Amino acid sequence: MRNILVTGGTRGLGLGIARRLAASGFRVVAIARTRTERFASAELAVETCDKGRLHFRFGDLTDLAVLPGMVKEIRSEFGPIYGLVNNAGVGTAGVLATMKDTDLEHLVRLNVTAPLMLTKYVIRSMMSQGDGRIVNISSIVANTGYSGLSVYSATKASLTGFTRSLAREVGPLGITVNAVAPGFLDTDMTHTLTPPERAKITRRSALHRMAEIEDVANMVDYLVSEKARNITGSVMTVDAGNSA
Repeated sequence: MRNILVTGGTRGLGLGIARRLAASGFRVVAIARTRTERFASAELAVETCDKGRLHFRFGDLTDLAVLPGMVKEIRSEFGPIYGLVNNAGVGTAGVLATMKDTDLEHLVRLNVTAPLMLTKYVIRSMMSQGDGRIVNISSIVANTGYSGLSVYSATKASLTGFTRSLAREVGPLGITVNAVAPGFLDTDMTHTLTPPERAKITRRSALHRMAEIEDVANMVDYLVSEKARNITGSVMTVDAGNSA
């Protein structure tokens, strides 16, 4: 059974991705600071279906010093790491001119530095195997922009450049690196949107609806599968046509 790490995998989009991958037969290790009740329920449901597996491992990704040891422990316990989904992130909104320095630094640390560092140590395992899948969760605002999300947009745009360049670095070793750019989803990050803002997003989309967590999870599932073995360095948009 192949092992895939999903950061922020105990809630929202991360949990949706973890459940989808487990249903496809992967052993998923969800890395997060909290083992939520929803995750516990999903863990039990996966065991009942007897396809993949779902495990929780505590990890504060902003504590960069612990990342090498964490990867080593996971590999020692579960075996070679086949996939990594860099999903964990924070979507703190704020106008740049008035944003607190601490909030800005936290955004960059969790959304950019942490996934780069974690990928560094995970990919070493993949290089020795000559196989692997990396999927970075970006956002459509990396290209479209959005008022009040300049710093968040910058962090997600950085993942796009990271994805394309890393794909060229490790492609000859049989490792694919892709990104998924979701539109606005019904998650904790979008709960601050007002009803008029949600209605505006819906009207702007080609399908006149918002994309759902399952849509993004299905795309990630595809990218880690053999069906996508010749797709790398790509950014797959899942936004119901909002940015079309």
